[in-house]
Amino acid sequence: MTQQTILTGQVLSFDRSPFEDPPKEAARLDEAVVLQGGHVAAVGTAAGLRAGFPHAKVVDHGRHVIMAGFVDAHVHYPQTAMIASWGKRLIDWLNTYTFPEEMKFADPAYAGEIAGRYLDLTAAHGTTTMCSFCTIHPASVDAIFAAAQARGQRVVAGKTCMDRNAPDGLRDTAQSAYDDSKALLKRWHGIDRLSYAITPRFSPTSTPDQLQALGALWSEHPDCLMQTHLSEQTDEIDWVRSLYPSARDYLDTYEAHGLLGRNGLYGHAIHLEPRERDRLREVGAALVHCPTSNTFIGSGLFDMAGLMAEGQRIGLATDTGGGSSFSMLRTMAAAYEIGQLRGTALHPAQLLWLATAGSAHALGMGSMIGNLAAGMEADLVVLDLCSTPAIAQRAERAGDIWEALFPTIMMGDDRAVAEVWIGGNRAVSR
Repeated sequence: MTQQTILTGQVLSFDRSPFEDPPKEAARLDEAVVLQGGHVAAVGTAAGLRAGFPHAKVVDHGRHVIMAGFVDAHVHYPQTAMIASWGKRLIDWLNTYTFPEEMKFADPAYAGEIAGRYLDLTAAHGTTTMCSFCTIHPASVDAIFAAAQARGQRVVAGKTCMDRNAPDGLRDTAQSAYDDSKALLKRWHGIDRLSYAITPRFSPTSTPDQLQALGALWSEHPDCLMQTHLSEQTDEIDWVRSLYPSARDYLDTYEAHGLLGRNGLYGHAIHLEPRERDRLREVGAALVHCPTSNTFIGSGLFDMAGLMAEGQRIGLATDTGGGSSFSMLRTMAAAYEIGQLRGTALHPAQLLWLATAGSAHALGMGSMIGNLAAGMEADLVVLDLCSTPAIAQRAERAGDIWEALFPTIMMGDDRAVAEVWIGGNRAVSR
């Protein structure tokens, strides 16, 4: 018989989106969850599941919260070692910090070292799935997929493609971007828990020919995700206008080359024109909010309330290393702060949904990850709501679960992560 494990505690899951229904009504609390064969077998009362699974091993987490592992919908794992680099806006930041670091990934050994370090750091913070840009080097893709495969982890990644406005050693061509991406897709997509994402970095670093080639590849493999950046900073938008003078707007540089669709992931999306918002909603594309990056690099304030009201699909992300933390807790806190600056206080249920089910749906994986229900993959995080004295003294005064969770969202870090399970196996335990 396959090993069965019952985790008991405060088991948090979502029946609906807390952006579409009252937040407290969209979520549910149970007492226990059963893990079996890498999946969730059941969620319910502790007594009922003990009786229904009498041979299961029981792990009692007391008043800790047990929920789906965090899903980080937009990261750059090659930027792990240069996170928190001082004082630049986007374009200078890329030239000063990012491109020199990404040059190092021509060395497969270095790529493997950083890939393993990145997955260890993020697991320690409760992240169980991420969607990552790599570098132009195929070895950087092999490195993150091999490391994830060894951990039994669900990961999406793709070779970053750039054929202009990047230094020597970080440029490919339209043809090599197509060929390399296709070969990597064939090698890794759908293997174990791995998925490939076609990855033009952004319009300024790709010629129209390269965007066209990648659009053709996506049309050949429409089940793949396509990830890129969109409207992160105003000077970036001006740059795009100068490079694509015939385009209606930034989004049109992708749309005109076959790179707009439901499986598209558009990171940042802060300074959108009305036409862009309409088209993104019409095709059902996903936007990815990167709040710590947006404040760290000075990009702007994402319109969460307005975009959600329009019916956009939205995920949440750290954007490592433009983002200044590996922690999705810190990312939720930044999303709350940006919401406040725009006049909307996001409810704790909405923040947790964005970091789990919302990001999973953005990746097109909402039926597999991002929530706790029978049949879902067994990726979980266990949160200690009293991980520091400051958090504990506030949580002890809480009137309900949301008041108890909110201090951990705002002030928590990896110390709040008591345990992490990936694919039904314990990956982190404190």
